[in-house]
Amino acid sequence: MFESPVAQSLRVYASSARARVGHLRTKETDREIDLIVEGEDRQVVAIEIKLSQTVGDLDVRHLNWLHDQLGDRLVDRVVITTGEHAFRRPDGVAVVPLALLGP
Repeated sequence: MFESPVAQSLRVYASSARARVGHLRTKETDREIDLIVEGEDRQVVAIEIKLSQTVGDLDVRHLNWLHDQLGDRLVDRVVITTGEHAFRRPDGVAVVPLALLGP
């Protein structure tokens, strides 16, 4: 119930920026990221959607793995939550409440 409207909103925002949106699941299905947004310049933002107010290390492990794979091409890692405050974790992952998203 939470992931679908978040994904739809992000697809609309990405479309206005002429970015493509997909998802990532490895062949072995051991890694999965909810949304991968890729701009015309091939830069990537990886997004996880969590129906939670808190974000732990397990919630961002696949985002950090992708950072190791793509390096500088991955320009940001984001977790969308139901929390009240946006902040950046010590590992660099942005935690953003759905209520703060907008075009």
